[in-house]
Amino acid sequence: MFFIYAYSLTPNRSLNSTTKVETGDVLPSSQMKTPLVGGEEQASTSLNGLPFAVSTTQERKIEGETENEDPLIPPSKASVDERIEWFRRKLPELEILKSNETSSEKFNGWVLKLFNNKCSAQFFMVWLSKAQSFGPREFLALDSLLSTTPDGCLLIFSSSMDNPEGSSILKPLLDRRFNVLAVTPNVPFLVSNTPAEAWLDKLKNGNMDPGSVPLYNHLSDLIRLAVLYKYGGVYLDTDFIFLKDLSGLRNAIGAQSINQVTKKWSRLNGAVMIFDMHHPVLLEFLKEYATKFDGNRWGHNGPYLVSRVLERIGDNPEYNITIFPPKAFYPVDWIKIAKLFKKPEKEAGSKWVDETVADISSESYVVHLWNKISRELKIEKGSVMARLIAEHCNICANIYDL
Repeated sequence: MFFIYAYSLTPNRSLNSTTKVETGDVLPSSQMKTPLVGGEEQASTSLNGLPFAVSTTQERKIEGETENEDPLIPPSKASVDERIEWFRRKLPELEILKSNETSSEKFNGWVLKLFNNKCSAQFFMVWLSKAQSFGPREFLALDSLLSTTPDGCLLIFSSSMDNPEGSSILKPLLDRRFNVLAVTPNVPFLVSNTPAEAWLDKLKNGNMDPGSVPLYNHLSDLIRLAVLYKYGGVYLDTDFIFLKDLSGLRNAIGAQSINQVTKKWSRLNGAVMIFDMHHPVLLEFLKEYATKFDGNRWGHNGPYLVSRVLERIGDNPEYNITIFPPKAFYPVDWIKIAKLFKKPEKEAGSKWVDETVADISSESYVVHLWNKISRELKIEKGSVMARLIAEHCNICANIYDL
């Protein structure tokens, strides 16, 4: 495998329409949809006025308590046998694991319809939490993505957003005629004819331990790999600010960290992945997922998986993948992310903000916000984050309320 460790951010060939989706090559929505452009009410001009169900810290805490009732979250301190028995009882509730020919055809039709809108790029996100949890920070990711690539098409795999509540969240973007669609994922169809199909069959039959980590974490890891294999395009987590158009990149992934001695990557991250449809490394990812699945270790089936596979593949020219340095997608480590939210103190602080904004704007495509760490941080006036957001959004006027 031949890796190009990209120290400059010169884009490769476009993903544009070179990766066509074949009819029957995708999956379903359980619901019929109606056009969502327009509506009865005028869209708000600030994130503070958007129709989010969760807008305060206290409300998020309450929501967090109710989310523990999610059927994908296993009981705490259960033994393996107890967890398997629990999962078998829950299986009939898990719509995400169900599929039939009709639902697959419906899904495929909606996806093809979205991507037939002369998209400059095909973007994918996954949201398996409740719609109430999709707050201003997540909306900011959508908004900034479409500010950098306004003619791109964004498909959000989410059953909780594939309904009127989700439509109200996306309404400000739909009113501006951006190509955005939330669709219920059909995992069986996605993994059909891939190395992960047998793994899913075993899970659906209740013949395996789903693990102590909530299953939706693992399914999110699986969906992103299968979607890229089926469609080709750009997978993105929902906690980014987008600074540059990603549509010119091809077959690329980013390093989260590098070895300071060898200057080679030490950890990759799958929060941004860009691949052609049916790229061979995606098959390797799916094979690794199916054969080395561990439901008890966070990250084992996600960021650690892509690192394991690409380290094992080595310098094989068959794959021809670009690995970007941390500055491309992860310019600020999660340990240091809080500093970007703080207003500058005195002249030295203002100078640091100026230099940091200039550096990130020049060297980075996106900024990962590490929402698990930064979600409750307020964006302070004059901070790096405030300035980056102000330059890369369509709607967000009151950014200090994020």
